[in-house]
Amino acid sequence: MLSKENISKMMKYRWVMFAVLAIVYFFVYFHRTSLAVMAGDLMSTFGVGAGQIALLGSVYFYAYALMQIPSGVLADKYGPKKVVSIFTLVAALGALITGIATDFNMVILGRLLIGIGVAAVYIPIMKVLATWFRKNEFATQSGLMLAVGNIGALSAAAPLAMLNTSLGWQTVFLGLGVFSVLLAVLSYIFIKDKPSDKGFPTIAEVEALESGKEVSKIAVESQKAETPKAEDTIGIKDAMKMVIKEKSFWALGIWFFFFYGSLMAYQGLWAGPYFQDVLGWDKLNYAGLLMFIGFGLILGCPVAGYLADKVLKSRKKTLIIGTVLYTILWFAIWALTGVDNPLIYQVLYFLFGFFGGFFVVSYGQVKSLFPISIAGTSTAILNFFPFVGGAVLQQVCGAIIASYGITAAGGFTIAGYQTAWLTLAIGMVIATISVYFSKEKGL
Repeated sequence: MLSKENISKMMKYRWVMFAVLAIVYFFVYFHRTSLAVMAGDLMSTFGVGAGQIALLGSVYFYAYALMQIPSGVLADKYGPKKVVSIFTLVAALGALITGIATDFNMVILGRLLIGIGVAAVYIPIMKVLATWFRKNEFATQSGLMLAVGNIGALSAAAPLAMLNTSLGWQTVFLGLGVFSVLLAVLSYIFIKDKPSDKGFPTIAEVEALESGKEVSKIAVESQKAETPKAEDTIGIKDAMKMVIKEKSFWALGIWFFFFYGSLMAYQGLWAGPYFQDVLGWDKLNYAGLLMFIGFGLILGCPVAGYLADKVLKSRKKTLIIGTVLYTILWFAIWALTGVDNPLIYQVLYFLFGFFGGFFVVSYGQVKSLFPISIAGTSTAILNFFPFVGGAVLQQVCGAIIASYGITAAGGFTIAGYQTAWLTLAIGMVIATISVYFSKEKGL
């Protein structure tokens, strides 16, 4: 029913869902970046080397990437409520297996299940945002959600290091498993696939009313939206073909492979071992520095969304600005390899995270290219690229670093890390070129 009271209730309830989904998404990022702090513990516990740790890190990303299209299809077919609830339970199982692991293979299995489980969270969240929030709110809300996720990444730095030291890494994972079960229950209770499931007006009705359309016309249009004709429905295969045939989509895909892949290769795994091997820092010290990447991301994601929605009114322009500056910062990381100055790293990492957070507007850009009915599928296919990038570039960096041998102290050499950072910087040059060939439709 289209009334001020119902509209008010709908506007309030969407924030309840946002809060629940944000907590779930917090742990998506927590798991994603936790290896940078845990790598040393796992090496010592199970006696594994760089290749096996790189494999463990990439397992999450391969699982996440391969699950993107299925998660988009499932979100479009069964709705966010069921998908988030069920797959959060899968992630919980993975955390519990990791917590009781007696050998490295069990850790890999746990990491695989965690990757599969959390992979089916982000796309349903984008579906919820597209269904419950106005078009000119989407990039901003996406940015806020990603900011919460990056608080999870922040927590996987110094706070995780302290928990590991006091409780042990396996106890931490047991706790994560139990809490994830609770989150799955909360998701099933509070998430609603669309406003009409609670008897609320649709966001399309609210936008139409705000634009001054007659109430009768709004009701008719809303009814059409709720019950589309069979010929207007886009099947899964047709939706995938529609996305794949769009040339601009591929420009975004290549860009995202290098942009997010480089971020995860560094923040998600190899930055921690670099500080330990090259500079001889202990875990708590370098974990504290890595938090500055998280601080930058937390601020950069919502700022990028606001710039795209309200200031530049262009997702592509915002993305280009962020990509160029992020690429420059990659060359700074390469040039400063071996520098032992915490203040330099604090400033560098904050800016690195801030402009790294500009990737958030790409989801609004790809969403604008296709019908809302395939929002889950189009976003899922795009989301395949950054996580393949994370998996591939983590292993590429591992191979490069290992190829330079080890020092007398048993760590990897500065030359190996510096070559890895240069490789990632060159990848970002390719990303910068690619993003110029993307396109968008107006807000």
